[in-house]
Amino acid sequence: MSEIRNLAPGRTLGMGEVTAVRDRASIAAPFGQALVEIANADRRVVGLSADLARYTDIQPFAEEFPARFFNVGMSEQNLIAVAAGLAKTGWIPFATTYAVFATRRAYDFIAIACAHSHANVKIIAGLPGLTTGYGGTHQGIDDLALMCAVPGLVVIDPCDATEIMQATRVAAAYDGPVYMRLLRGNVPKVLDDASYTFRIGAAAELAAGADVGIVSTGLMTERALDAATALAKEDIAVGVLHVPCLKPLDREAISRFAHKVKCMVTAENHIVTGGLGTMVVDTLYAAGICLPLRKVGIPDQFVECGSLPYLQEKYGLSTARLIETVRACARRREVA
Repeated sequence: MSEIRNLAPGRTLGMGEVTAVRDRASIAAPFGQALVEIANADRRVVGLSADLARYTDIQPFAEEFPARFFNVGMSEQNLIAVAAGLAKTGWIPFATTYAVFATRRAYDFIAIACAHSHANVKIIAGLPGLTTGYGGTHQGIDDLALMCAVPGLVVIDPCDATEIMQATRVAAAYDGPVYMRLLRGNVPKVLDDASYTFRIGAAAELAAGADVGIVSTGLMTERALDAATALAKEDIAVGVLHVPCLKPLDREAISRFAHKVKCMVTAENHIVTGGLGTMVVDTLYAAGICLPLRKVGIPDQFVECGSLPYLQEKYGLSTARLIETVRACARRREVA
């Protein structure tokens, strides 16, 4: 586990380095903790890494179960092929690497060896979207679009430590291939474990408000909730629908939510093409629902290197920028 530390404002994170979480409770390496718990109860669980165990939070599992952990080296196609082979012989493999390497380098192996064969492989993908400042080679900005295009693959983008732990347990129990984005290191705890339950294919309405509805996924859900709280002070009532599972997608929940609000904003840590925003637009069109909608996400381009605060502010993913977008959406609706 990498050391958790406070950094100077604006400093770019080093590889595998994580920052302390301010103003919220957090859990260190929630995926690794959950996997160790699951593996203690089920001897079929094995772990794999493409030489990134420390940086994908599977290191706690590797240390606890060295005989059930396999480092295949910097060979992502082999990582997925080995995982598929283990699944075919009765094991439950969790294969970890960065999102860009899993999707762009091993896409055909995921599609054919895992999804087409319905192999019981769990792919855990680190550095999703703008969670690293290392530029286009390491930023997994298009993985949701790629993975949702694969038939038979469950696609999950959890929002916090609570959901990561719950989703890891659900993925282990699910019989079939799963792709899950990973928030690693010291992860904020946004959802209450006692009142929230992750389910494959289910969205959750976390806040009610009739002026603007935010449909969010992944780390953007925390920011959507913060935006709703801030805008309530301006008498703008904001609802938040969290969509942790993009495939299968809870289209009924999205349609019901749309009927409750005057306009909508989608928020995702992903390019605006082919991800959550596109899916919401498709859902509303199919349901015959017409209302103003704005997409918050990464533009359809590769992103430069830089500090995360700078990049997230520049591309509209910060809480402050999300508030601006929601406020503008609400005021435009009032004028109309």
